[in-house]
Amino acid sequence: MAHVVTARCVDCRYTDCVENCPVDCFYEIQDPHMLVIDPDTCIDCALCVEACPIKAIWAEDDLPEEYAEWADKNRELFESGENLTEVIGPLEGAKTLEQIHEEEKAKGWDIEDPA
Repeated sequence: MAHVVTARCVDCRYTDCVENCPVDCFYEIQDPHMLVIDPDTCIDCALCVEACPIKAIWAEDDLPEEYAEWADKNRELFESGENLTEVIGPLEGAKTLEQIHEEEKAKGWDIEDPA
């Protein structure tokens, strides 16, 4: 099992998670612009979960149904990205966790943030 970056990261790209990753498993992709995790490198330490300011990362087994497709997307997309090992700033216009919660509620979703 690995951890998974979900759509909450799209067009935000906070990189706090990268700083805490002991195995450098984060990749920045451009389409969509976000971070993803190489599931074969991830050691499931969960240090990234708490570090993410928008709570975009879940353990694969704990993914909410609304974000379940992102396990496969991380597996498919990381190879097209660039390995990111240092913190860089978020994208211009990056959303806050509160904004993301509002968008999810507008879709009728009631998603509990990862623990």
